[in-house]
Amino acid sequence: MKPGYLSEYFVGVMAKRLSAVEAHPERSNQHEFNGINKLKVLLGENRLQDVPTVFLWMGDNDEVYSEDTFVTWYDARENDLARSEFRLYFRPNSIMNLAKERDLLVVAKRQSGDLMIFVIRNGSSAENRILWLFGLSSLELGDRFSVQHVENGSDRQIEFTARFILDEVGIETEEAEPDTLDSLIEDFGDAFPSTAEFSRNARATLPNVDAASDPDGALLAWIEHEERLFRHLERKIVATRLEKGFHDGEEADVDAFIAFSLSVQNRRKSRAGYAVENHLDEIFRHFELRYERQASTENKSRPDFLFPGSEEYRNEAFPECQLSMLGVKSSCKERWRQVLAEARRIPRKHLLTLEPGISENQTGEMASNELQLVLPAGLHGTYTDAQRSWLMSVNDFIYFIKDQQRV
Repeated sequence: MKPGYLSEYFVGVMAKRLSAVEAHPERSNQHEFNGINKLKVLLGENRLQDVPTVFLWMGDNDEVYSEDTFVTWYDARENDLARSEFRLYFRPNSIMNLAKERDLLVVAKRQSGDLMIFVIRNGSSAENRILWLFGLSSLELGDRFSVQHVENGSDRQIEFTARFILDEVGIETEEAEPDTLDSLIEDFGDAFPSTAEFSRNARATLPNVDAASDPDGALLAWIEHEERLFRHLERKIVATRLEKGFHDGEEADVDAFIAFSLSVQNRRKSRAGYAVENHLDEIFRHFELRYERQASTENKSRPDFLFPGSEEYRNEAFPECQLSMLGVKSSCKERWRQVLAEARRIPRKHLLTLEPGISENQTGEMASNELQLVLPAGLHGTYTDAQRSWLMSVNDFIYFIKDQQRV
């Protein structure tokens, strides 16, 4: 187990494709997974009764549902000295009710000995991400389990992409407090600064990043550093608020607690998107690109970045081939379609995201709608070979715009 690596959270994983019988246990009254002989490598040969287990379902549109339950690992022929037949029994649950034949099944053993069982829609973005996280290959997976020890070849450092995926499945990674946290608290106290101010602070406290030579690496480094600073500052501020408690007179104020909890979640989501825009703004200014943020186009649409700007966009004499726009969404989900309605004069639109491993079906649909996906180069490895030949990096996009503005 290595702090800051995947092995801090997982011992190993077992993966396979679900059979029809496993996906529809009501047909055979079976609540067991087949092809499990290899599971002895991780689960051992002793009976494990009622192991705490989280079942997670991950769907086509990045939905994630979970249910806490128990599973039992046992030898169905434990009284037969000549033979053994191990089985992994699960209780009926809402997650397995959503399963379909050929969905990806991943059984992950935590360092605590508890299990996480992922049921992931075949061909989905979530499948790409989980396979990448654990160093598995979809080409090797059949109806028998493949076993992967995390420390033996598939251990990876918990950086931006791995943290994105772990957050998605409900695992909040722990990190040492950044060296700059004390000065951050001194500057901002118990209140969050504006997103622009926070982004400037993140860049200023990470001085060795060179956006000129590596804009892709700079963007990810700034985003990751800002995320760490934000989470630690958030923990301090939230802890202070929780210590005060939520009371209405002598009664517990449940509504106030729920409102506070929602505000925490909403701040996380909105801040992430603004942070990406703020750091891109710094990179684009460094490369002396001409652009405008949140320029108004038709029907009150406001693309995140318009190149070279609204004045040229509104000038009918200005060539359309010299206009570009870039939408920014820290995670796409299904929201990428919103970009299609922005800036009608620009037929081929660009969208930058930090979302790893988007499915081939979804990127194919983007391409067919003349939407070009832009990602930091460090995320390209979570996509298939066919997708990577189509993706643009931040550096690619910068030089696309520079060439466009040289005309």
